Amino acid sequence: MPTSRQAPRCVVDAGATLGEGLCWSPRNQALWWVDILGRRLHRYRPADGQRTHWDMPSEVSAVAERRNAPGLVVTLRNGFALFDPEATDASPRLLHSPASEAPGNRFNDGQCDAAGRFWGGTMDFECEAPTGHFHRLDADGQCQRLDLGFAVTNGPTWSLDGRTMFINDTVNGCVHAFDYDPATGTPSRQRLWLRLAPGDGLPDGMTTDAAGRVWLAHWGGACVSCHDPLSAAELGRIALPAAHITNCAFGGPDLRTLYITSARFGLSAEQLAAQPQAGGVFAVELDAAGLAAPLFAG
Repeated sequence: MPTSRQAPRCVVDAGATLGEGLCWSPRNQALWWVDILGRRLHRYRPADGQRTHWDMPSEVSAVAERRNAPGLVVTLRNGFALFDPEATDASPRLLHSPASEAPGNRFNDGQCDAAGRFWGGTMDFECEAPTGHFHRLDADGQCQRLDLGFAVTNGPTWSLDGRTMFINDTVNGCVHAFDYDPATGTPSRQRLWLRLAPGDGLPDGMTTDAAGRVWLAHWGGACVSCHDPLSAAELGRIALPAAHITNCAFGGPDLRTLYITSARFGLSAEQLAAQPQAGGVFAVELDAAGLAAPLFAG
C-alpha cells in the first residue's frame, strides 16, 4: 500500500471557487491548475513559491502542455483552445467548439492519452440533465465524440498499458472502464468499475501512478483514494481538510508529490468557517511515483 511521508499541506491557499485542471510541467518545474468558475488559469512554482495567473474569457477547466510548440491546450466553456501564456498578446485561440453540445453544457475535466490526443469531457452546468459526453481532439484538429449521457463527466485516466480508459459518472457515484485502442484512440465495451459507497462522496478527477494504481478525488468525501487497477479494491486514502476534493496529479522533480485541488463552491458559511483552506491546492509527499503528464501532439 502506498504511504505518505508527511501530512498533506496547503501550498496555495487560493480560496478557489472550483479548483481543478491539475497538470505538472517538467519543462517549467511548475504546476498548472485552474479555478473553473473564477475563469482563471494559475501556475505555481514550488521551488520559489511563485504564483502567476491569467484571466480567461470563459470558464477554463482543463490544461495540457503542447509537444511541438510553446504553450498549452485548454478547455474553455464551449470548446478547445490554444493558449501561450508567454505571448505578447496572451489570449486563447479557439480550435474546436462541438456543435452537438447542449446549450446548457460546459466543458469540465480532461487529459491527454499517451499518444497526445486530448480528451475533454462536458457536463450540464446545473449538474442535472444527462447531457455530458467526452470529445477527443486529435493533433490535426479533428474531433470525435464519445456518447455517454452523464450529467457530470470527470477524468479520464488510463491503465499503465494504455488499454483501459477510466471515466467518471460523477452524479451517480460511478467510475466506468472502457477497453481502449492506443493506436486509434477508440474506447469500447463500457462497464462499471467502481461505485463509491453512500456517504463517501462522489468521484471527481483522477490520475494513474507508475505502478498502475488509480488515484481518485472524492467530491464531498474530503479525501483522495488509491485503487487497484484491475479489481478497483481500495489500497489506501489521504484525508484532507476540505470536503470538496476535485482533482489530483503527480508532480515535483521525482514525480512523488501528489498535488490536490479543492473547491469552496456549495459550502455553507458554517462549513467554510470549519474548512478555511477549502479552495486551496494541497501537496503530499508519497513513496509512490507518478507518470509525466502526456503532451498534446497538436
